Amino acid sequence: MVVIGAGAVGENAADYAHRAGLSVAMVESELVGGECSYWACMPSKALLRTGHAVAAVHRLPGTTASFDPQAVLARRDSFTHDWDDASQVEWAEGAGITVVRGHARITGEKTVAVGGEVLTARHAVVVCTGSTPVTPPVDGIDTVRTWGSREATSTKDIPPRLGVLGGGVVGCELAKAFQRLGSQVVLLQHGPRLLPSMEEFAGERVAAALRAEGVDLRLDTTLESVAPDGDGIALHVAGESITVDELLVATGRRPHTADVGVETVGLEPGKPLEVDDSGLVTAVDGGWLYAAGDVTGRAPLTHQGKYDARIVGAAIGARAAGRPVDTAPWGEHSATADHAAVPQVVFTDPEVAVVGRTGKQAREAGIDVRVVDLPIAVGGSSLQADGYDGAARLVVDEGRGVLVGVTFVGQDVAEMLHAATVAIVGEVPLARLWHAVPAYPTMNEVWLRLLEAYRSA
Repeated sequence: MVVIGAGAVGENAADYAHRAGLSVAMVESELVGGECSYWACMPSKALLRTGHAVAAVHRLPGTTASFDPQAVLARRDSFTHDWDDASQVEWAEGAGITVVRGHARITGEKTVAVGGEVLTARHAVVVCTGSTPVTPPVDGIDTVRTWGSREATSTKDIPPRLGVLGGGVVGCELAKAFQRLGSQVVLLQHGPRLLPSMEEFAGERVAAALRAEGVDLRLDTTLESVAPDGDGIALHVAGESITVDELLVATGRRPHTADVGVETVGLEPGKPLEVDDSGLVTAVDGGWLYAAGDVTGRAPLTHQGKYDARIVGAAIGARAAGRPVDTAPWGEHSATADHAAVPQVVFTDPEVAVVGRTGKQAREAGIDVRVVDLPIAVGGSSLQADGYDGAARLVVDEGRGVLVGVTFVGQDVAEMLHAATVAIVGEVPLARLWHAVPAYPTMNEVWLRLLEAYRSA
């Protein structure tokens, strides 16, 4: 098997196929370990964590805390190993996976060119090339330097003034991080709310917290043009010019298929690779081309891509060995969770932890929905922080008596999410969930309060 892309997704696909008995070559043009390890999940959370911890201390009486932004950057560097992938290569080779350096392009059925070398797969080629940032058509944006998430998470200096374009997950997280690290941040969001794909109250609470810490948050705002302004960048908005030192463009990402040779097998470069639940690319005959992760456009999150990759690797191994492949919903070789049980955390402060469908999405899917809302106001939350302010929502499929969506917003709610994920994936009846007793005094007691509210409604 040949895997194109050696990020977290490619590594998992390669590892599971190798465990299933295949020889595997994994091709990487940058760093083995990929986006999440060096420029996304890990460094961004390292930039956020210290500020969150200090803020949490300040919510307890009789405490003081502060931090050195340069120490935060140094800790970030420790997680990226100073952008050295030697340890990741050592892991891959130790696991029996051949690492090939270079830019890979599909050249035909089961063939991949890497420089002057051609790799031929006996069974499958798996595309795990992730996604790339999208730059919006703003007048003058090509005349100034801009940051993408990579530049932001790898910066060696904290800009005094930072502009953030986009109010999705990346924009909100990095606005929070840099405001706490010492930047004066202005965040411009074209639409009326932050985190538009999530429950509305989540975006509202994140917006309020950003404003409370001094972020200049402007909703329903269009960036009309940008231009150089001395050593900085002028942002022209509704007749006003705002000068920043750096501009982070966080307006989304697209599947990275523009330059991997998909046109040689009849696919359109730049478009997502549509796959079935075993990861097989449906538009290519012969059953040899697979894809996993952001490149499919299904559930563009690192953990979900790793889940898909494990299924892809196992499915390829089973097919190669002539063993049965279970592609039924929730089967061993079926990425069923991609459709309605995707967990996600926005690591702002407050955190947003969601899984499954929003109330609106559930209704649009034709589900008979009841929504239960409560503040997170239990013994555990009052111990967690003075004046703890959090919110929870259950989305219940009334016909089946099971959860189809959960949202938590508040300090430290990320660690509460997996219970909700298990409940949704397991389709645990609410009558049975009532018997899952939350330990006291923890914030998970909110589960009891939500179920009580559901029963009494």
